[in-house]
Amino acid sequence: MRISYILTLLSVLLIGCGKGVKLDLDREGDKIMRLHRLQRKYHFTKDSVAFAKMHSPDFTSVNKGVVSKPILEDLITKYHHYFSMVEFLKWDDKTKPVVMISNDGTQAYTIVEKIVKFRYEDSKGDMKVIESHFAWTTIYKKYNGQWKIDCVTSTEKKS
Repeated sequence: MRISYILTLLSVLLIGCGKGVKLDLDREGDKIMRLHRLQRKYHFTKDSVAFAKMHSPDFTSVNKGVVSKPILEDLITKYHHYFSMVEFLKWDDKTKPVVMISNDGTQAYTIVEKIVKFRYEDSKGDMKVIESHFAWTTIYKKYNGQWKIDCVTSTEKKS
């Protein structure tokens, strides 16, 4: 009788713990998607500082055959210059992003396909509209309990 009671108690505890982990991972996935939506917002509002602060102190970029590790100040300068030159017309997911969270909830990644369309003034003063198809992987890592962008590997296919 006593062994049966202990086994039942252990089963309840293990099942309860398993459900708790799943709920936490779902919540972490929601947090990652919130960050994904904030990236869009920061592009349209041209908030280079908030966008740059989403990146970790160890951030790595892989883009156009180059691996770089820009510091926060360089990211702010880069995004400020970029945002000031363009007006975004579209920054929309082509497909629903894939979100994966590590079992311990400290790392995550997204796989994103996005259509980006923007207007800019060329060197002759003419307004131009560009639309591109981007695909990228963003790796997130928790720093002091907060998700930060740790790495982005990006590709672009001109439309």
